[in-house]
Amino acid sequence: MHLVCLLAASLSALYSTLDPTSVSQHFAFYELYPKTPEGKQALKHAWELLSGGCTDWDPELILPSLDPQPLINFVNRTTQDSAPILSDEQLAVIGKLSRHLLNRNLKGFGIWDETVLHKLPIEEIDLARGLLLAEMGGGEESRSKILSYEANLDLMALQIYARLPADATPKEKIRGISDYIFSEMRFRFPPHSLHAKDIDVYTFLPSVLDSRRGVCLGVSILYLCLAQRLGLELEAITPPGHIYVRYVDPDGEITNIETTARGIDVPSEMYLGVETRSLQKRDIKQVIGLAFMNQAAVSWQRNDAETAIKLYEKARPFFKDDYLLNMFLGFNYLFVGREAEGKALLEKIRGKVPDHAITGDSVTEDYLAGLAGPDAIQAIYAEVNERRDSIFEKQKKLEAIIEKYPKFKQGVFHLATTWLQLGREKEALPILEKYIAMNPNDPTVNYYLAAIHFQRHNYNKAWEYLHKAESIVFAKEHKPRALKELRSSLTRACPEP
Repeated sequence: MHLVCLLAASLSALYSTLDPTSVSQHFAFYELYPKTPEGKQALKHAWELLSGGCTDWDPELILPSLDPQPLINFVNRTTQDSAPILSDEQLAVIGKLSRHLLNRNLKGFGIWDETVLHKLPIEEIDLARGLLLAEMGGGEESRSKILSYEANLDLMALQIYARLPADATPKEKIRGISDYIFSEMRFRFPPHSLHAKDIDVYTFLPSVLDSRRGVCLGVSILYLCLAQRLGLELEAITPPGHIYVRYVDPDGEITNIETTARGIDVPSEMYLGVETRSLQKRDIKQVIGLAFMNQAAVSWQRNDAETAIKLYEKARPFFKDDYLLNMFLGFNYLFVGREAEGKALLEKIRGKVPDHAITGDSVTEDYLAGLAGPDAIQAIYAEVNERRDSIFEKQKKLEAIIEKYPKFKQGVFHLATTWLQLGREKEALPILEKYIAMNPNDPTVNYYLAAIHFQRHNYNKAWEYLHKAESIVFAKEHKPRALKELRSSLTRACPEP
């Protein structure tokens, strides 16, 4: 009897250590001690947390009639487990628990026809439903999967909701989402060896939810889906080759959320490069399109242009007339011999400079001018990995391309880049100088040349190229941090002539 009392006291003490706002901890406690009064209390408390926003909801009504184990498994599953397909009864329970989530007010919540999705105003699109519908289709076989993944998002949002104060501020919601995603659920950026090979796997929402791994776009999509459920208005921002989300308060104060670094607030200036003068904002509809563009890029890297074309074409309805989409789809049309269609798309961007950039795409210009062919475009976009032999392999391809197309500017630039990747600045320098003679108004290469000459103590040359880089970007009212830092270092080493 004494031993029983000791065990009961010990269990009661253990229960008292649970985070009173954690659904997963209370479910886990119940799984360990389901027959004890404390275990039953833990289950009841978990349901109360999940139903916190439903004023007419009584957990006692549902617990006797529903086996909670499948939902507990759903909440507390490991990263090795794919999300199970939930029964209609389980979906109904989660639906009732979640009916106060604010994405329910969107016209895009509950649609099953992709044509309806494309006709919706942007502010009415439910990102999760739109993305899952575009990826899986609205047929009967897909519906249970879509509803189960949405239920997963709902349960995540409810767990975040349980930890928020009443009338939570936007910044409290941001902190709540970030703490849940990155600290409790431990979503992470995948190792390079995995994401370089399977970026498509780590982009689409189901794979991100199942693996708790995601590239910048994958985790940003998850973040935006949760934000819609919590009534938090965020913006998607796309610096070249990247995406993150941010909140802008009514006074214009910006909070950046870097989803590849556990949601930290990175200064906006850090995302601006020498050629990136402003940050491009993407709407919810475009975010869906970007997921298909990411997947298309993987097929392109695998030399499967036919599949890449299908995916780029899948992305087109989500954009009005996107510069990058026209360029990449145009290139892939060329790769499969659809020259007329490729040229038509490339003509759309010829001579244009995107608002966020300093210069336009010289690859398109060179192709349309007859200075490069599809094989040259393929060569510069050939991927390299962490192995040195992949760099040497690309280098050989580029040398052959330049011999065939000696005036192809990006071919020359990418050849120089391979030497820089190998840490061989001596070999890169003459190639960069050859390139800048062909394209003197490239601010990035002027910056590279200034930096290399500075490291080699050739200060007059460094100043010459720095002045040129500054004159190009200053004309576009852009003062990048990289040029400021190089000027400061150069000034300390050698006064400006």
